[in-house]
Amino acid sequence: MSNVSTIDADRRQALAAFHISSETATRLTRYAELLQQWQAKTNLVAPSTLPVLWTRHIADSLQLLELAPDARVWVDLGSGGGFPGVVLACALAGVDGAMVHLVERNAKKAAFLREAIRVTGARGSVHLADIEDFVDSFDGPVDCVTARALASLNVLVGFTEPLVKRGAKALFLKGQDVESELTEATKYWKLAYRLHPSRTSAQGWVAEIDEIERRG
Repeated sequence: MSNVSTIDADRRQALAAFHISSETATRLTRYAELLQQWQAKTNLVAPSTLPVLWTRHIADSLQLLELAPDARVWVDLGSGGGFPGVVLACALAGVDGAMVHLVERNAKKAAFLREAIRVTGARGSVHLADIEDFVDSFDGPVDCVTARALASLNVLVGFTEPLVKRGAKALFLKGQDVESELTEATKYWKLAYRLHPSRTSAQGWVAEIDEIERRG
């Protein structure tokens, strides 16, 4: 099977797993094509995952919408290549009041994110900033905060505590080490959390956190 056929099959498999509009599918396709173009000059994803970009990265991001179906304002920390932030912004493009804030401190990746938002017409705003600086200065509403492949849960909880205390839900895409990460995090934080098995990875999890309180 050719590389093009492999990618097309991967795309069909990913889209079949979710109920999304044809407009959203078109936006995601534009985004995937743009990422392939930029990947040659800016390392956005592991090169080995490009043939399975749709099932490995895009579908992985889409599953978060089912865990926060009423969320309108999202904050994605360390957006990098746009997972899950740009994917969420594409899916929410037709929703009134929706906005995804993408926080990225790397200038090249932030430039890519801005171009992805422009090309897709997604509901997103890119912030070139350190996470701590953004969280400290952001005073707008936020329903849900996300992160993927960014840091351990203990670090993520520290980043997101101010936003969760304001009423946001945290959704973190994690791997097979999530239990040990939770054990470490709960040494320092009291958490109200749930673990959801990933829909796209047998070893993946989504950590949902609704309350954070620092111990001591």
